[in-house]
Amino acid sequence: MADRDRPYMQFNFLVNLGGGADPGSIQGGFQEVTGLSTEIAQQDYRVGNAPHNNVIKLTGLNKAADVTFKRGIINPTALFDWINQVREGETNSRRTITVELQSEDHRTVARWTLNEARPLKYTLGGLNAKGNDAAMEELVIAYERLAVERV
Repeated sequence: MADRDRPYMQFNFLVNLGGGADPGSIQGGFQEVTGLSTEIAQQDYRVGNAPHNNVIKLTGLNKAADVTFKRGIINPTALFDWINQVREGETNSRRTITVELQSEDHRTVARWTLNEARPLKYTLGGLNAKGNDAAMEELVIAYERLAVERV
């Protein structure tokens, strides 16, 4: 990867929800992705007979934050079918989701992979007959582990 003197712009990205006949295909069309993060907890530990009066920092559990996807409604049943799979308790309802950041010439430069993902919440934005905004939907996803890759 060539060195850059400025950061990549945030508006070129692709989302793959990991479903459908071809899991490698892009099913994006999202306007916004927020909340991609991971946190590693620490545990303080001190042996009672330690010669120094300080704690040792131990690595604790990994915790991934929920991610929110927002988009204009294109096919309202596609996301809702996945929500129904989770509600019905289907064992294969968890997916691997990828979010790819692209450069100005549409080459993937970074990839975030959300492992063991499942929907938590679906929200339809307000409908207003006097407005001229696009109808929006919001999907909150829970996942167990975040992987980050520079391409």
